[in-house]
Amino acid sequence: MKLNYTQSKTEMMAAYNCLLHLYPSLTLEDYSQMLDNMLPNNYGQVLAYNTENEIIGVCGIWLGTKLWCGKYLELDNVVIAPEYRSSGLGKQITEFTEKIAREKECKIMVLDAYTSNFKAHKFYYNQGFGPKGFHFIKDL
Repeated sequence: MKLNYTQSKTEMMAAYNCLLHLYPSLTLEDYSQMLDNMLPNNYGQVLAYNTENEIIGVCGIWLGTKLWCGKYLELDNVVIAPEYRSSGLGKQITEFTEKIAREKECKIMVLDAYTSNFKAHKFYYNQGFGPKGFHFIKDL
């Protein structure tokens, strides 16, 4: 497997089919428009390729700075094709993103996981993440 960090819309568009595993109703047009809005705001992706050079994993990355923590890297929408889950790919992606965070001199890495996603909680605990607070949402 090969991992690559990209900020190229063309490369990200190639990940569309993999993203459908998490967002089956996402249209190609909507995805393209979202990337147009996201890319100017320090968005990137880590793409995972199998030996046939097919994208089998996607992890969105936001780089930013906040008063409470300084520079940070946020993992966003980690998606792994079902046939590659529990293969160690998630760990490889997490380690790869940590390397990027250190290269960018980030102080922390953050992510959100749904409160009901216990499998993700266990995985991220095992990767050294821990809860710091609540992420509150108000639908508009």
